[in-house]
Amino acid sequence: MSILHHALLVSSLVSLALSYPFFPTTCYSKALSMKRELTQMAADLRRDSETTYCMAHMPELYLDIHNACVMYKLWTYISLVEGLRQRRCAYTKEVRKLEHGLRQLFIILGEKCHGDLVFKVFDCAALER
Repeated sequence: MSILHHALLVSSLVSLALSYPFFPTTCYSKALSMKRELTQMAADLRRDSETTYCMAHMPELYLDIHNACVMYKLWTYISLVEGLRQRRCAYTKEVRKLEHGLRQLFIILGEKCHGDLVFKVFDCAALER
C-alpha cells in the first residue's frame, strides 16, 4: 500500500514540476507577445464589419520592438486611435481594448523594459511598410 502512495506522490510531483513555468516572463518576452497580439487585433479591427469604415484610414500597425522608432510609431498610432470620432467605431469595446493595449506596451517599452531592450535598428521607414 505504501508503494502505491509513493508512486502516486511521485507521479503527481513530476506532473506538477513539468507544468510549472521554470522561466518567468521577462520584459522582452512580454513585449514580444503584446506586439503580436496588438498587431493582430488592429488587423482584425480593419476587417471587422462594425469597425472597418472608421479604421479604413488608419495605417496598418506594424511594430518591431528592435527598431528605435517603435516608440514614435506607438505614440502616433495611439493618437490616431484616440482621434477616431465616428461613434460607431471609436467607442466599441475592441477599439478601446486596442488603445489600452497600445498604451500598456508604450509604458512597458518606455519605463519597465528601459534597460532590457536593445534597439538594433533605427529605421523609421521600415515601420511604415
